[in-house]
Amino acid sequence: MKHTAYPDISLEVAASTFAALGSEQRLSVLRCLVRAGNQGLSIGELGKRTGVTGSTLTHHMKILAQAGLVTQEKQGRSIICAAVAYDAVRDLSAFLLRECCADEVHNCKDHDHG
Repeated sequence: MKHTAYPDISLEVAASTFAALGSEQRLSVLRCLVRAGNQGLSIGELGKRTGVTGSTLTHHMKILAQAGLVTQEKQGRSIICAAVAYDAVRDLSAFLLRECCADEVHNCKDHDHG
């Protein structure tokens, strides 16, 4: 099995981060910000693209920010939101795949582990 050197995140950290992504709307918001790239999106544009607006968007952004997945930065009169935790998302994937097929009798050969 191919092993890649990813940080070994704890079960508690993984559970907390997955919980932040446990809402369809939050996952949609994060995916939209990932698509936007490093420049991010204004809160208004993010709302338009995701269909999540107002206090609901503010609530979801707070949860994603507490999980370390996004940032919000005031620029003039706008709030710019950006996905910043590409490494954390990669670490979550590695957390799930790290022990893939570990209990299988034969080596796992039918799929790649990253």
